Amino acid sequence: MPVIRKSADLRNSYSDISDFCHKYREPVFITKNGEGDLAVMSIETYEAITGKQRLYNLLEEADKDVENGNFLTEEEMEKEMDLM
Repeated sequence: MPVIRKSADLRNSYSDISDFCHKYREPVFITKNGEGDLAVMSIETYEAITGKQRLYNLLEEADKDVENGNFLTEEEMEKEMDLM
């Protein structure tokens, strides 16, 4: 269940929001004038999310390479490894 707080809470309850984000590794959604405005999260959570996204992007590129025939056979890979 997402945690939703008013924008004034960033100023008035910053420590509570920070503690929650670190403890639960979840974002807190901030509203402004009753509308969704921001997602606040710990740096660790942000890095984990962006790291996963980078990995997914690399895996997607690899899948496209395989589909397009851009890969080495096992024998070719062994030859490449021997040259290193």
